Amino acid sequence: MQDFLQILFCNAAGGAQDKNSYICVGFFLLRNATGCGIIKVQYCNEVNDMEASKVYFTNMRTKMGEGLPKKLQRLCRTAGIDKIDFAGKYVAVKIHFGEPGNIAFLRPNYAKAVCDVVKELGGKPFLTDCNTLYVGGRKNALDHLDSAYENGFNPFQTGVHTIIADGIKGTDEVLVPVAGGEYVKEAKIGHAVMDADIIISLSHFKGHECAGFGGALKNLGMGCGSRAGKMEMHSAGKPTVSQDLCIGCGACARICAHDAPHIVNRKATIDHTKCVGCGRCIGVCPRDAVEASMDEKGEILNCKIAEYTKAVIDGKPNFHISLVIDVSPFCDCHSENDVPIVPDIGMFASFDPVALDAACADAVLRAPVMAGSLLDEVEHTHGDHFTDVSPNTDWHWQITHGEKIGIGSSHYELVEVK
Repeated sequence: MQDFLQILFCNAAGGAQDKNSYICVGFFLLRNATGCGIIKVQYCNEVNDMEASKVYFTNMRTKMGEGLPKKLQRLCRTAGIDKIDFAGKYVAVKIHFGEPGNIAFLRPNYAKAVCDVVKELGGKPFLTDCNTLYVGGRKNALDHLDSAYENGFNPFQTGVHTIIADGIKGTDEVLVPVAGGEYVKEAKIGHAVMDADIIISLSHFKGHECAGFGGALKNLGMGCGSRAGKMEMHSAGKPTVSQDLCIGCGACARICAHDAPHIVNRKATIDHTKCVGCGRCIGVCPRDAVEASMDEKGEILNCKIAEYTKAVIDGKPNFHISLVIDVSPFCDCHSENDVPIVPDIGMFASFDPVALDAACADAVLRAPVMAGSLLDEVEHTHGDHFTDVSPNTDWHWQITHGEKIGIGSSHYELVEVK
């Protein structure tokens, strides 16, 4: 991919006229000076004229009588969430419930605020996520629910039910064709997500050691993939069996439709000439002995995330919210969270998940480094906070590929909600 920076000058009359509006395309954000030229900077593949998507932003300051949950609700309403017809519709609110031990995840108060707005508009919201590929506190639905409840995501606190979208073992999935997919032809999406009529993403924006950052696209694409879907995104190869962990129970052989696993000397092995990489053996293994290769290149991983996102939202009304707070250097899937790399910035909302991620990334890149954080300790050789923390990543592929396959635009107009 031949990426480059395109710098354009345009007349402010052609952009947003609101004094609280900004125009941004790419890495730098400049206030729109009325009657003056403004600079648009776009990270792109080719010169094109695209209409800027609106991204709404509010900071974390509050005033008497309006706390942050109410301010989030006001942001959603201002961003136009009521344009969606929620009446009687099932609404999947995709959120990360947090790995036990990690406390950087979004508080359930924010989830309740969003779900209350949906209910006011006549919708039937539920909180959802899919099981994890790795071994931890969310690898099956029972452990996942325990973790969610421990972190406050229960009906008593949020007012809605919590549903693990890909079932008990992470094998309850729907094969969804990806129109125009270069790396994924059929995405493996959690069944409950695909049963929903409307998709809302509520994302904690933070760094990520594989993708560069985790925002709306990763929350939807990686998060809504079943365990087999996550394996497809993370892996270029096929699963293997740890001989130390395997007990020879044969569960993998019984679930396989392609006769790939075999028990030899009371241990399972997988014939890669027969294996199609469906990942079902990972879900059914009672000892977590079946392991994904986790060897996909970072840029392809990010492209697959974008394509899985398309599978989730294609043809359905969707709305996206990201909170750029507690910006930890790594994913909330860790059982710990480090000092945030930048100060809290604010809350963002948009109908465009690509523009939303671009706006959040730009905001983090402009933010000062948090003293004492990992970002404060590493060498700043890339001119990019995310890449400085995780040098082997390139988050731009999420944005450029998401735009290429038609799920959004890197062009955005940032509208500040006071």
